[in-house]
Amino acid sequence: MKYMNVDAYRLSISWSRVIPYGKRSTGVNRKGIQFYHTIIDLLLENGIEPYVTIWHWDTPQALEAEYGGFLSRDIVKDFEDYCDLLFEEYGKKVTKWITLNEPVTYVMRGYDEGLMAPGRCSVWVNRACLAGNSGTEPYIVTHNLLLAHAAGYRLYEQKYKASQGGEVGITIVTFWFVPYTDTPADRDAAKRSIDFMFGWYMDPITYGRYPQNMVDLVGTRLPTFNDEESASLRGSYDFLGLNYYTAYYSMNNPNFDPEHLEYLKDSHAITTGKNELYYIYASLGSSWQYLYPQGLQYLLNYTKDEYRNPHIYITENGLSQEDDPTQTIEEATQDDTRIQFYDSHLDSVLQSMTSVLIFST
Repeated sequence: MKYMNVDAYRLSISWSRVIPYGKRSTGVNRKGIQFYHTIIDLLLENGIEPYVTIWHWDTPQALEAEYGGFLSRDIVKDFEDYCDLLFEEYGKKVTKWITLNEPVTYVMRGYDEGLMAPGRCSVWVNRACLAGNSGTEPYIVTHNLLLAHAAGYRLYEQKYKASQGGEVGITIVTFWFVPYTDTPADRDAAKRSIDFMFGWYMDPITYGRYPQNMVDLVGTRLPTFNDEESASLRGSYDFLGLNYYTAYYSMNNPNFDPEHLEYLKDSHAITTGKNELYYIYASLGSSWQYLYPQGLQYLLNYTKDEYRNPHIYITENGLSQEDDPTQTIEEATQDDTRIQFYDSHLDSVLQSMTSVLIFST
């Protein structure tokens, strides 16, 4: 990395590696603590600044067994204690902290679709799920993730910021959503789609409440913040980590099924990467990613306008492709596709100064 002139490196600490049973009171693994000291020291020795992610989807199994992990508010205090340990151990070396990485991915895959740990969902969504409710648990888990984030942020602000001088943020992933047709119904669907993926987290940490679209459509299944929680969440980030990979079309879905409630359907929108009317995407060789660098341009401006112009780091961006076994090593390393991908996305960052919202009315 030093040879490549990399000046920053983002790493994730595993909660279970440093606190094997989840609670600081049950004991700390000093070998795990030293493992990350070694990495951080080596980065600093080579002029590379560490950006440390505190939680990257791996919740200690002991807490999952005791009270259901992020299904319980009990985890907020344990997460705060975990943050306290990290700030105490590494805070003199680390000045950029990320509380959570892509919470929406964890919630969607782990509690709506049942495809990632802990593998919970409604059985009609995925018959492999032995327990769960896709219409309620994603909202409960997100609520507790947000409260845990706020607890970690406020802890640093009150106990460590004055002496350590660092910053605490959060990394959120979102797609950009383009109206499937230029109609009010599909423009509204695109706005709902971004509210249900991006606003779900950005509205609470900026304004202390959920997006109105979610309040209207999810109803009583959506938890609420009390005044103290709302105040703690409001403004609870020094910077925003933004992960952007792709964009989708969004179309209005009037055929909502109230008998099969699910987070992914609650926005009353259907998303797709293909549109026979507008050929603006190119598939990138994976089932979920389409090339639409303009989406980053629109997203940056949307975030600036909607969320009080936060300081942003693009913490993830990249291209997913299958290997081509017919290529030689020399051919594979002449990676023009990726060169063009990064060039177009960097250009979109530059062009974001003059972008126009695509679903604005």
